[in-house]
Amino acid sequence: MKILALGGSGGMGRYAVKYLHNIKQINKIYVADLNFLSAKKFASHFDSRVESLKLDIRNFQSLKIEMSKVDIVVNTTGPFFLFVESILRAAIQTNTHYFDICDDWEPTEAMLKMNNEAKKANITAIIGLGASPGLTNILARIAISELDEVKKVYTGWDMSAAKPESESSQSEISAAMVHGIEQMIGEVKVFKNGNFEMVKPLKKIKFDYPDIGKRKAYIFGHPEALTFPYYFKDIKESYNLMHGGENSFIGILKIIRFLIKIKIITKNFGAKILTWLEKLNNSEKKKDKNAVLPGIYGYAQGLKEKRVTSIGVTIDGDINSFSMGEATSLPLATGVKMFIDGKINQFGVHTPESPIIDPKLFFNYFKKEAGDNFVINTVITRKS
Repeated sequence: MKILALGGSGGMGRYAVKYLHNIKQINKIYVADLNFLSAKKFASHFDSRVESLKLDIRNFQSLKIEMSKVDIVVNTTGPFFLFVESILRAAIQTNTHYFDICDDWEPTEAMLKMNNEAKKANITAIIGLGASPGLTNILARIAISELDEVKKVYTGWDMSAAKPESESSQSEISAAMVHGIEQMIGEVKVFKNGNFEMVKPLKKIKFDYPDIGKRKAYIFGHPEALTFPYYFKDIKESYNLMHGGENSFIGILKIIRFLIKIKIITKNFGAKILTWLEKLNNSEKKKDKNAVLPGIYGYAQGLKEKRVTSIGVTIDGDINSFSMGEATSLPLATGVKMFIDGKINQFGVHTPESPIIDPKLFFNYFKKEAGDNFVINTVITRKS
């Protein structure tokens, strides 16, 4: 089994390669990066199963040539709104199975429309299999499974919880921060009142999380808001939510957005500020862990035995100490391992909450790398 790891020496990709290297059925991993020196240096830390490769993903023909040499392409190159659609199209044209961590909602919509093409090409494509989207989708799907009828689905994450990566092949602005800026400006798509709507990001949403109580979070542009209605037709409301930091932190984000809108600062400069804010926010310890929402969760509300029921599902244990790269890349590698073992075996383009991924089996695989302290925590609140 051969793997092409696009962006394999980047902040996310290097962790994906480390986890993939533990899969014995994989006999070759090509660490492909535009920054060849970084790819070569990173690949030198492994045995001969890992090789470096200089590749510009913007060159479609070169991309197809390299894809045709492997069985699976693993894509961690961002920002995804710039590159991911053409990369998936190259995978379809070369009949190469495909996995990514895409966290932009616009290309996610476009890639889901390639489902029939992927089926005809006899390939499996799992998109958005990171932390959020990824773990959040699967946690929310567990929550949905507890209900007889689902009306609302929220996925959420703590912006201050993830530790930024200190190593990457990226010499300029982090693609993750560029993504963050893009999803805070303009409008983003959500599912509300049974319809897709465009709304302004960072809008405050209040809801009652089981065993925690009423809390607030903020709309963030992410694929989860769009993909759950794709699979669960009874849903009336679907949001991806961000929390973390005090009101002043959210206020600063809105100021950055405003300054970009009136062209006082550029998006790239805004991304630099966001990088600094993330490091600052991450250095501050939470005073009361029980007073805030979980670091990552899936939430569903609906009916159970004709009673209004809310379900919250989160992860407890070592996952909370993971860096952003680890938390994002381990789900990706888990999906690849399940595919190689034949546990994911249907063609087409799928997101993590798709029926082709068994949540219980996924987390059994995931736990082998995440650690013995890893626990899925499900809490339920019912009202008459």
